[in-house]
Amino acid sequence: MSIRRQLVASAVALTFAGTAFAQSAAGKPERIRGEIVSFSGNSLKIHRRSGDTVLIDVAPSANVNAVKAIQLSDIKPGSYVGAAAMPGEDGKLTAKEVLVFPEAARGMGEGHYAWDLGANSTMTNANVDTVVQSTNGRELKLSYKGGSSTINVPVNAPVVTLVPATRAELSTGKKVFVVATQEKDGSYAGRQVVVEKDGVVPPM
Repeated sequence: MSIRRQLVASAVALTFAGTAFAQSAAGKPERIRGEIVSFSGNSLKIHRRSGDTVLIDVAPSANVNAVKAIQLSDIKPGSYVGAAAMPGEDGKLTAKEVLVFPEAARGMGEGHYAWDLGANSTMTNANVDTVVQSTNGRELKLSYKGGSSTINVPVNAPVVTLVPATRAELSTGKKVFVVATQEKDGSYAGRQVVVEKDGVVPPM
């Protein structure tokens, strides 16, 4: 698979997980965050942030990627981004992280919906209309089908983009973000894995 197709497939999996998570019954994608305990064959064991440990089957066809840190200044008008945010003290949305999608993935998962990065957190996948310098970072004015949002991105908020990774990078101790489907027997099938690389932890 070419790098371009791999990144598009990754973006599809990530955004599909966002729109489907609110209905995370059996067979629906679920987001799993944690640290790798082990990876052998196709079995990825993860100690979740919630404290439990799960075993995920990662088929050879599953997408494995990492995230690369980029600068806040790399977000330009016309960029297509996914911004996880929470309401600040003033009620305005403040970004917890921003993922800049590959151009070929523009439009994937477009919209504004609930997320699970914290209480009242949301995800906005949208086009950047304008970027305005603020006292503590930059303010992004985003538009998507059916609406628009303004999100402040603090200078300390992680800003990343997707880069290809290999299964060999799924090593013990690394942080991961996994989109998986829970089967009827309670086991998990991995669809998408984003692994820590060069010290950059998946912030989603």
